[in-house]
Amino acid sequence: MGDGMNKLIMSVITLAIVNIFAWFQLNGQFLNDKWPEWLKSKVFVFIVGAPIGMALWYATKWSYEYFGFTWNIRLIGFGLGTLVFGAMSWSLLDEIPTLKTIICLLLAASIVLIQVTNVIGE
Repeated sequence: MGDGMNKLIMSVITLAIVNIFAWFQLNGQFLNDKWPEWLKSKVFVFIVGAPIGMALWYATKWSYEYFGFTWNIRLIGFGLGTLVFGAMSWSLLDEIPTLKTIICLLLAASIVLIQVTNVIGE
């Protein structure tokens, strides 16, 4: 596996982790009492904001170094963020996706797959 592929993998893994932290940052306020109270605090929102921003900066950098374009990471980030949000909202908030939401999740997965596999040559 070449250095370029490693950058793509690092970018996608970073995006997945960042989206997990961002989910807690924005939706921790809705978690029940089984979760720590600090997840619901505005201080937590501020504390994780800078590391999330920096991690997104690196994910964008690595993706640009791999693809040579900014569009790819934007679309991968959108699709991956939607998938992570759906999985976490379902598993942690018991928000069961409707058929319409499931179709949107499948479209989000398609966006990610199209971008990371370079289905259409660039």
